[in-house]
Amino acid sequence: MKRITLIVGILGFAVVGCTNGAQNSDTAISNTNKATNISVESLSTPNKKLQTIGVALGDLGNPFYNAVQKGAETEAQKIGGNIRVNAVSSAFDLNQQTNQIENFTAANTDLIILSAVDKKGVKPVIDQARLAGRVVIAVDSAVDADVDAMISSNNTQAGEVACQYIADRLKGQGNVVILNGTPMDSINQRVSGCEKSLSKYPNIKLISKEQNAEGTRDGGLRVMSDLLTTFPKIDAVFATNDQSGVGADLAAKQARRKEFFIVGVDGSPDATKAMEDKDGVFAATAAQNPAGMAQKAVQIGNDIIEGKKPESSNILIPVKLVTRENLSSYQGW
Repeated sequence: MKRITLIVGILGFAVVGCTNGAQNSDTAISNTNKATNISVESLSTPNKKLQTIGVALGDLGNPFYNAVQKGAETEAQKIGGNIRVNAVSSAFDLNQQTNQIENFTAANTDLIILSAVDKKGVKPVIDQARLAGRVVIAVDSAVDADVDAMISSNNTQAGEVACQYIADRLKGQGNVVILNGTPMDSINQRVSGCEKSLSKYPNIKLISKEQNAEGTRDGGLRVMSDLLTTFPKIDAVFATNDQSGVGADLAAKQARRKEFFIVGVDGSPDATKAMEDKDGVFAATAAQNPAGMAQKAVQIGNDIIEGKKPESSNILIPVKLVTRENLSSYQGW
């Protein structure tokens, strides 16, 4: 009986030991899950401090994009904390811009600001960046992708006010040329706005609107030179950006043609200089605020990183028509 009692006691101890072991195992599993949950939570929590900004632009040879870069740098300095800003130029090449955004993503850049060269083509790389936890804000041109915010000038309004000025100055009749540009959303909206204004005047004939001046001075010079050869009578030109308008102004000087005037979009330093030249035909520009757009993008990006949602993810900034008559009051970029 003593032996039986001893054996039962040993077995009971063993059972208790196994039970305690199972409880310890459950506790370990529970702790492991808790640790995993904390890890996931920390990964999904936004950074509390903006440290790096990548700015992907169309062409840093264009003063507009230089102003965007400076606006981002200015706002980063205001925020403080030695925020690094890296601005890159794609020369309006989709593959190059895609590679640049991929590099920003791989480098753990906190905030990516881009002016898309192709609103549909950039979608995959934007999706990848956001999936990796980057904050992405589009400026100047809309994108067919989910971004944290979109900030742009009211480009439709720019086309409307520019071509309303043309119609008013022509008193509702004449031959008008549109210097088109790289098929970006912003350019398309400007053309659409221009056509909307001109459509109210049946005696205004739009004799060319498809020629791509590529948004550059050289492109404006080339396309306008061809148009001056093709059309003996042109009364006004709407240039979808100032650089192409400045090129068109140069073409007019070379051809010694002064019967028409040019209206651009941007409010760039080159445009204001051309408007000051009494021998030129550059008459007006629908002025944007590129530095202001970039500053707003950095502000919103910083708020998002700190966990604050913007009131609106789509922000349109109005343009202002600058003419030779009110040029002295325009502060410029």
